[in-house]
Amino acid sequence: MVKISELAEAQSPIYVWGTGTHALHLLTSSRLAECNIVGFIDSNPHYSGRQLAGRTVLDPRAVGKPGGPILVASAVSQTAIADSARRLFGLTCRSSCSMESQMGLTESYADRRVFVTGHTGFKGAWLAEWLVTLGAEVTGYALDPPTEPSLFAAIDLGSRLHHVVADVRDRGRLVAEVQAAQPAVIFHLAAQPLVLRAYAEPHETFETNVMGTVNVLEAARACASVQAVVVVTSDKCYQNHEDDRPFRETDAMGGRDPYSASKGCAELVTAAYRESFFADGAAAASARAGNVIGGGDWAADRIIPDSVRALVAGKPIVVRNPDAVRPWQHVLEPLAGYLWLGARMLGEGRRYEGAWNFGPTDQAGDHPVRWVVERFLAEWGAGSWVTPSGSEPKPHEAHRLSLDSAKAREQLGWAPVWDAQTAVRHTASWYREYYRAPAAARNVVADQIRAYEDDARAAGLPWAAAESGNGR
Repeated sequence: MVKISELAEAQSPIYVWGTGTHALHLLTSSRLAECNIVGFIDSNPHYSGRQLAGRTVLDPRAVGKPGGPILVASAVSQTAIADSARRLFGLTCRSSCSMESQMGLTESYADRRVFVTGHTGFKGAWLAEWLVTLGAEVTGYALDPPTEPSLFAAIDLGSRLHHVVADVRDRGRLVAEVQAAQPAVIFHLAAQPLVLRAYAEPHETFETNVMGTVNVLEAARACASVQAVVVVTSDKCYQNHEDDRPFRETDAMGGRDPYSASKGCAELVTAAYRESFFADGAAAASARAGNVIGGGDWAADRIIPDSVRALVAGKPIVVRNPDAVRPWQHVLEPLAGYLWLGARMLGEGRRYEGAWNFGPTDQAGDHPVRWVVERFLAEWGAGSWVTPSGSEPKPHEAHRLSLDSAKAREQLGWAPVWDAQTAVRHTASWYREYYRAPAAARNVVADQIRAYEDDARAAGLPWAAAESGNGR
């Protein structure tokens, strides 16, 4: 495959086949505009004779025999275009037709304006940091960090993005900040994310998770620059019959507890806005992930933060539900899915709308809580765990959750990179380094993102395979 940067350096004449959204994306976010483009090709007669980037759009039958490579600039018609090139020009894509129809994450987000809600939380901080690393111009909108310590503060994230302290329940402020930022894509992660807290504060949970989502979608509607919205919910959004079957995106929404119900409601809100208001506007998708672990999480009533607090204090880890089964994954796994989904929506939005699961492959990451605790202790090198004493009634929590992510694998080319054991190892390593030298947190995050990208590239995942635009 010939890369766009190589074509720009060589300045050999090329034709570009495709004049749609993806071609425009390549012209603005890669070095395609620097190439020696003879003309653009499009088989749709509606476009023939028009001008694009100062060149004429040609019908393929009017091209003759191309004297150089043809760059296919379409995310959805690669095979048909390749067949046409073979039939009309006697070219084979392998030998003389270079195709770069998918941009990697750097090419998709470099110099791109991105709006992230919830950037002071655990997942939001990892996502915002990754976007900054990719060269995006990030605006973060969130309340102050929900914990002390916090990943947001530990990596000094606020110094490297536009940091707005505000509530997603404040519709007017949210609309104003999105208008001021003029983003191309919005990632909505702001939420009340804790199951047990939702029992104590159901009104706040529903108000934040449901009406907060409504407000984000309203802000997107009101801002013409927004091309894509990714609403992040949870694997707990599904109606759970505890039948050991992995949830598919087409399964019914539900939720017996306030948190799960609020996430199911957020999914319904997103689908309603997509069908009712976004037909001619931004593309809207929702993302559902499994139980994520990783460095920098200090939330209450989560097994890894609870484990770290106990180990640092020299106490045994108290495990509420040791036999509960969850789809465990490192935080970078779903974040790669969110970023790649956003990138594809920026290129061919309508094709990638809807709901997406991002979980471990073939239930390889589905393990009981005790499995995670025991492996975390092994990586930590010391400690023990116990179950709570007494027989006090406990709020309902699902016994088993599992996700079927076949859609993301087959249609997005996304796949997990690290198995659950590797995720636990990197998580334990992060906390060990933090408690040894807190100032090193930012470097550890950067190192783990780089290691994850390298492993994804070695696995041939499309979001990691394209050339890097920031010299990393």
